[in-house]
Amino acid sequence: MTVSLEAIFAGLAFLLSCYATFVTVRFNHRQKALIESQEQLNAMLLRQGQQEASNAGRADLGATFVKLGSSKVRLKIWNKGKAPARNVRIEIADASDIFIPSEIAEKFPLETLEQHQSVELIASPHMGSKLKHAVRLMWEDDCSSDNDKTVYPTL
Repeated sequence: MTVSLEAIFAGLAFLLSCYATFVTVRFNHRQKALIESQEQLNAMLLRQGQQEASNAGRADLGATFVKLGSSKVRLKIWNKGKAPARNVRIEIADASDIFIPSEIAEKFPLETLEQHQSVELIASPHMGSKLKHAVRLMWEDDCSSDNDKTVYPTL
């Protein structure tokens, strides 16, 4: 049984083609996984873009107590959304407890509260006043004419 030189080369060529087929199959699996991850990333970016587009017309109001010095306290109401808030109204449970009702009536309803703009109300807390107050904010923006948010700022 003699093995000719042609048989050796044929065997090596067969082994080389088997290896090349194995590498190609492995590469195709990796390529398929890469394409799937790119599709998932594209879908996620599309959802994020759609969400940003829908948020572009939304205002987002918030409120918190701000201490100025040792005895001055203000309720700061701000717009952190990307659109202006129109017809801003406020309801504070037990407003007469620490707020001046005439100041609330004078400032609200607020015609427009632009992005990053704020308005402040003077607060006069005393020893018997509650530390947490329910503040209901209502406004209109480009997405809805009936927005409502309740925040609970704490002194």
